[in-house]
Amino acid sequence: MNIILIAPPAAGKGTQSKLLEEKYGLTHLSTGDILRNIASDGSELGNHIAQLLKEGKLVDDKTVFKALESKLLELNSHNGHIFDGFPRTINQTSMLDELLSKLNQKVDSVIYIEIEKETAMKRALGRTTCPSCKEIYNIYYDTFTIENHCNKCNAELEKRTDDNEEAFNIRFDTYLNNLKPIIEYYESKGLLHTVKAQDKKEDTFSSIEEAIKG
Repeated sequence: MNIILIAPPAAGKGTQSKLLEEKYGLTHLSTGDILRNIASDGSELGNHIAQLLKEGKLVDDKTVFKALESKLLELNSHNGHIFDGFPRTINQTSMLDELLSKLNQKVDSVIYIEIEKETAMKRALGRTTCPSCKEIYNIYYDTFTIENHCNKCNAELEKRTDDNEEAFNIRFDTYLNNLKPIIEYYESKGLLHTVKAQDKKEDTFSSIEEAIKG
């Protein structure tokens, strides 16, 4: 089962992907994480990607595709995948179809998570992540046993460098501008399901489960 999660920044794609991964044994593929790993390797390409991410701009399709293809071949997973943050442009939809076809797979379901911009911004500016166990927190909504430390493994939490108001506005608006043709593409294939982002992640997850089970 291959599931695509599409949503504006901070709508909860990462959190919902983790829940799907844990319950259904799927492999979570976050293009954002893949690109950030490359951005931290100090290479020429990494430095280029790092600057784009810092400015809130999209990385070009060719670079994203190469990174994703490399990761898919490395994992060689047969259970299925959760595509988090890809495709983001209409060109990337055909790229993904082509890539999955090479693996004798296809897209089975597309989940679009709707969220208001103001709510998404508060989530983004308050988001912090554990570098050890990858648990995601929000300083505005969560409580901590030790300030700025993970409640599960006690590692010091980290904030993404691109989680600032200016970059968020660019990312959100750019995403929405590119979204319409993607929605129409998957809607025409009968694969699209729209769910609203709820205050509680469990409620959003229940809606997603209903959608993928049909």
